[in-house]
Parts: sequence; C-alpha cells; structure tokens
Amino acid sequence: MQITRQADYAVRAVIYLAHLDGSERAATSIVAEEQHIPPSFLAKIISQLSIAGLLHTSRGARGGVTLAREPKDITLLEVVEAIDGPIQLNECVGDEKRCALGEGCPLRSVWCKAQDELVKRLKATNFADLMMQAA
Repeated sequence: MQITRQADYAVRAVIYLAHLDGSERAATSIVAEEQHIPPSFLAKIISQLSIAGLLHTSRGARGGVTLAREPKDITLLEVVEAIDGPIQLNECVGDEKRCALGEGCPLRSVWCKAQDELVKRLKATNFADLMMQAA
C-alpha cells in the first residue's frame, strides 16, 4: 500500500503551513516552491483541504493560505483522507460480501486489524507532533 502522490503533497503543504505564525498567510506559489510541489497540482490540493475544513484561503494582494485550526488539532489521518478518501487496505475490509472466499477467508481479519492499526496511528499523529520531530 502506498499513499498517493497527491496525499503526500498535501501532508507537505500542511507541515509547511504548520510552521508559520498563526496569523501568517503563505502564497501558494511559495508553498509549491518550498515543498517541491507542482503549482497546478497544489491548487487542487489546497481546494480539497479547504473543503475539508483544514485550510483557510483568501485571494488578493494580502491573500494566501493558512491552517484552519491549530497544528495540534489536525491529524495526519484527516489530511490523507481529505485527499485519498477513507483508508481501505482491501475492499473486503469495508464489505465482507466482496470477498470471493466468503466467511472462511483467513485474510480478512488480518486486513481489518492492519487497517485499524494504521488508522489509529494516523489519527494519533497531529501536525504539532510532526513539527516537534523535525526540530
């Protein structure tokens, strides 16, 4: 399993914004340049994160992007799911009827436990924690 490039870019953008002073806005062009994200790709990501309530955007000469909440209140899970949708390691995790092997499948419980652990870890990791690790 690998998160999408778009989710990786979203995480990088949020980390960058988390390092700014709470009232400071960043131009998307600066975020794109500093985080090595194609600007056209970043525009779509910023839009998705804004719709998810994770970022505030404003246009104009004093415009830019800021976090909608404190870094400690934004989880890695929220950012990844805002871009990629809900975490699902295998289609049978969400619907056991989708398993060709049925109820006797020895793998479904492994996929379910692994997904639960991944979701729990991503949910427990906030951007304040990530900033502390980088310092």
